Amino acid sequence: MPGPTTTIDDRYSDPGSSATPWAETRRDLQRAEMFWLTTVRSDGRPHMTPLVAVWLDEAVYFCTGRDEQKSVNLRDNPHVILATGRGDWNGGMNIVVEGDAHRVTEPDRLRRLAKAWEAKWDGSWRYDVVGGVFRHAGGEAVVYGVAPTKVLSFGLGAFTHTRHQFG
Repeated sequence: MPGPTTTIDDRYSDPGSSATPWAETRRDLQRAEMFWLTTVRSDGRPHMTPLVAVWLDEAVYFCTGRDEQKSVNLRDNPHVILATGRGDWNGGMNIVVEGDAHRVTEPDRLRRLAKAWEAKWDGSWRYDVVGGVFRHAGGEAVVYGVAPTKVLSFGLGAFTHTRHQFG
């Protein structure tokens, strides 16, 4: 995937600041441990929940039980927002990823993702790949990938509002 077009929104950025480079935003996406996922219910109401996710091959991946609300919502509407960052006022960066969630069932990709989850959390999240899903001690989880259409980076302390537009 080619890199995004990156621009700064001067209306919401400190005077003289510059756009956050995509490499820095991507680094923070790779390091992030917790994300907030927003999906849309069938009646149009939003649903938000925290979850763990991994950044791999220029996309964010997460998993969920088949009958959890987020999975039910994604059956009818693939549009999602994933957000991560810190609640600090004077430092760090908050990131918002917009895109469509697509089910991942291909065994080789699922095995790569299972290894990524295990490596990221020092073995705390271990999955086997069976029948197009992750299997774990508590049952099974379906896996979704979100290739971003837009990523917003909000620098804190030195305030910046950067837009990374894909496609």
